[in-house]
Amino acid sequence: MRVRPISAEVLVEELADLLICREPDSYLRVALDGAPAARPDALADALVDPLRARGRPTVRIDTADFLRPASLRLEFGRDNSDSYYLGWFDEAGLAREVLGPAGPGGSGRVLTRLWDAHTDRSAREPYRTLAPGAILLVSGPLLLGGGLTFDVTVHLEMSAPALARRTPGDIAWTLPAFQRYADEVSPASFADVVVRVDDPRHPAMVLERS
Repeated sequence: MRVRPISAEVLVEELADLLICREPDSYLRVALDGAPAARPDALADALVDPLRARGRPTVRIDTADFLRPASLRLEFGRDNSDSYYLGWFDEAGLAREVLGPAGPGGSGRVLTRLWDAHTDRSAREPYRTLAPGAILLVSGPLLLGGGLTFDVTVHLEMSAPALARRTPGDIAWTLPAFQRYADEVSPASFADVVVRVDDPRHPAMVLERS
């Protein structure tokens, strides 16, 4: 594997430059994929202002707002890694309310939050119409290799030891799901951009995989 060490600040600037090069008259659906320890949400948040400063309207979507109801997520227990891998996230809802409307021929009318996990009820978020050229930053785990359609995919990769070390104890039960994701999906083998974040403070762009 060949990597290029890069600061977190430069990573954000380079990704912003990459994204604005895409066709400005269409919507751009961007996946920022990674385990919670890799902090894809923080990277997505950091991209918002640089993209807007470059003239592109930007909308944030977090898959934590597209969970399935607790009765479905927790059917086999609160710490079942197979359920987390296969059934926690409402991919159909994300496709229906965000990715489809922002895709070719879509209405451009999206829902940024579908489910409130704290109340276990609909988030009751109003629909919003995307501005021309809008970039949608969708962050969360386990985003790639399924039925979700993105225009640009960014995968934040961690080695198994680093992931285990940096995952908080209360969600360590999810670790088998991420190992399964790496083994079965291998997102780093096809994502448009792969960033190694064994230490998120010192990322490295993956240039070539052995």
